[in-house]
Amino acid sequence: MSLTESIHIPYNKKGFKKETLLHLYEQLLRPRLIEEKMLNLLRQGRISKWFSGIGQEAIAVGAATALLPDEFIFTMHRNLGVFTARDMPLDRLFCQWQGKKLGYTKARDRSFHFGTMEHHIVGMISHLGPQLSLAAGVAMAHKLKKEGRVSLAFTGEGATSQGEFHEALNVAAVWKLPVIFVIENNGYGLSTTANEQYACESLAERGRGYGMRYATIDGNNILEVYNTIRKIAAEMREKPEPFLLECKTFRMRGHEEASGTKYVPQELMDAWAQKDPLLNFEKWLTAEGILNEETQKAMREGYKKAIQKAVDVMFNEPEPVPDTTEELADVYAPAPAAIAPTGSSREMRFIDAISEGMRLAMQRHPNLILMGQDIADYGGVFKITQGFMEEFGKDRVRNTPLCESAIVGISLGLSLHGYKSMMEMQFADFATCGFNQITNNLAKLHWRWGQNADVVIRMPTGGGTGAGPFHSQSNEAWFTHVPGLKVVYPSTPEDAKGLLLASFDDPNPVMFFEHKGLYRSENGPVPEGFYTVEIGKARQVRQGSELSIITYGLGVRWAIKVAEEMNIDADILDLRSLVPLDYDAITASVQRTNRVLILHEDTLFGGIGGEISAWITENLFEHLDAPVLRAASLDTPVPFAIPLEQNFFPVERMKAQLKKLLAY
Repeated sequence: MSLTESIHIPYNKKGFKKETLLHLYEQLLRPRLIEEKMLNLLRQGRISKWFSGIGQEAIAVGAATALLPDEFIFTMHRNLGVFTARDMPLDRLFCQWQGKKLGYTKARDRSFHFGTMEHHIVGMISHLGPQLSLAAGVAMAHKLKKEGRVSLAFTGEGATSQGEFHEALNVAAVWKLPVIFVIENNGYGLSTTANEQYACESLAERGRGYGMRYATIDGNNILEVYNTIRKIAAEMREKPEPFLLECKTFRMRGHEEASGTKYVPQELMDAWAQKDPLLNFEKWLTAEGILNEETQKAMREGYKKAIQKAVDVMFNEPEPVPDTTEELADVYAPAPAAIAPTGSSREMRFIDAISEGMRLAMQRHPNLILMGQDIADYGGVFKITQGFMEEFGKDRVRNTPLCESAIVGISLGLSLHGYKSMMEMQFADFATCGFNQITNNLAKLHWRWGQNADVVIRMPTGGGTGAGPFHSQSNEAWFTHVPGLKVVYPSTPEDAKGLLLASFDDPNPVMFFEHKGLYRSENGPVPEGFYTVEIGKARQVRQGSELSIITYGLGVRWAIKVAEEMNIDADILDLRSLVPLDYDAITASVQRTNRVLILHEDTLFGGIGGEISAWITENLFEHLDAPVLRAASLDTPVPFAIPLEQNFFPVERMKAQLKKLLAY
């Protein structure tokens, strides 16, 4: 055998049947032939972009064939072998790449940015790391259900520098979740070399720091990848725990074709070309008498015909025709109708209404998991979940590490496998640490590929307690700008309970804001038993004729107090839901009074008041007898000292604005 024909990967066929070896070869061949076709189409200018996995197919193929068909795999750009190994219809897959409606995202996303629950595959988003936490969430669902299943997530060596990598591994290790984290170490993060990405010798050894098992293997050796993952998965099904697996490989083409490979030394390319996972395996199978030329030719011809047939479907499929109604309708999954209260009412504090709402939700939904820092035996920093762990158990009421992003991702992973989840941000300010998962995964999932995110994030919010700039922010406006999230902000105990129960019934992600200043100072009648308040419907606090005050949260209390002090016959509207907004209620209030003040605790610039003001001006201008005015907090961080905080709040400026409005 000549040098060019020599085999550069050591294979060990012990324990492998001929049928298994040929099946692995077929699975390696399929993505390679698809890639070759796509590269030809790219050179012809018939497709616009391609992320190539040539040279590292053995990792995706080995993993997909080693796992059970109902075990979830979380993929990245170069894992075409997972999709082909799971027998995904090629016509739909190709249409997905080309932005055709026959694809999996109705042409709303491209490449491998999609999932298919039928095939137990969840694709990446461009931020690379978040899918690791989603995989941990699915693994947690497997463990809770005692299903004896694992999940597997791919990441690249570059993405191991992201915070999500560390958070996901840490939580998975602490909770002993059956998830395999696979690092495809191909030497380059786009053009950035490994020594510019990390200083450790082996990425796998990071597993030691998290207290998990780990290994490094040859990612170009299909038998080693398959055997290793099959063995690890079998062990984890019996004894749940995470595993970090580093697969050494090489990317033989550019990050995507347009970027090229000029930054790669030619001798490195030549060395890795000799380790091609398909060609080496093909030569070895031939040398072993397992594969002959006739079989190989038949396989190639059969796959090429299937690929061409799917390509023809792709090009014959029409370009998508925009349908605005459908685009808007798909942002949210359908929500159930509200359930009216039937029992009598009793006086409750705001905080107790929230606690009672969560307890009823836990009883109503046995698949509901509560997660947050210190919420278990400690009962949370506000004692809202006190006694919950004893009543519902540690599996359902869970203390979390300080890993906000990972916990949001795990919440979404739980939802993917049939659970509801609630995450408590200890303070709304800390949502910044989970911002990517909230805005790019939770919010966009249903619109992208039809999968709902059944997650509630509780957000203790607001000032008034002298807690300073990191425990007092009103950041609800950040989330109202993100399509796909529902944003709820009650001001009374009755609404707090009813809206929280509605949030748990709703299959969409809900950001549930609770003003800390109302927890123990706001009392009111709350209906007994289960009921829900419809998300998206405002509450008419009182009707008036002189002017309208549109507000929410603590602003409702301010509005009532100031209107009484100034003897104003104010029409006060409590929005309760910021997304969706109740435009009918806003319209009715404006038409009653013809003068409007929008009040919120959030800072003025970029607050939701600006959006409501613009909408009123655009749609109700003929009903206005004065400009729409706003009163909001100063455009500064929230100060610590009480006198400064009181000056920060909008109350005194609200009084001036009301006088101006009445005098106009």
